[in-house]
Amino acid sequence: MKIVIAAIGKAKSGPERALYEDYVSRVPWTVQLKEFDFKSERDTAKRRTKEAAALLGAAPDGSVIVALDERGKVESSEKFAARLGAWRDQGRRTVAFLIGGADGHGEAVRKRADLCLAFGPMTWPHMLARAMLAEQLFRAHSILTGHPYHRA
Repeated sequence: MKIVIAAIGKAKSGPERALYEDYVSRVPWTVQLKEFDFKSERDTAKRRTKEAAALLGAAPDGSVIVALDERGKVESSEKFAARLGAWRDQGRRTVAFLIGGADGHGEAVRKRADLCLAFGPMTWPHMLARAMLAEQLFRAHSILTGHPYHRA
């Protein structure tokens, strides 16, 4: 299975990027990060529209689209792993996780998403959300393969 993480904002060197890279290196699935930056667009509505188009355009045709959104569904790690396993078993080749900008996702992303997922009701920094996603991908693979990393 291939994982695409499409995100607004470019990660700089630092602890968040290092944590993301550490967990991604443990994930046996192919993980591709695509970053976009629209800071020059001052109009919020236009920026969200551009961000939505870029994020959706980063997902290959036929991908499962998962929008990470604070208004999304909160799931346990086990449920998340089960979803990924089901998509894999259904022959879905790519799952694209979309991380929006500071103003959240444009409506086009939420409408197109197969799943809107939240890491809880709090708002998380975009760079930390990447690291959290990478950890959950590693944890999901661990759960699916019976690896002892996940001890629930």
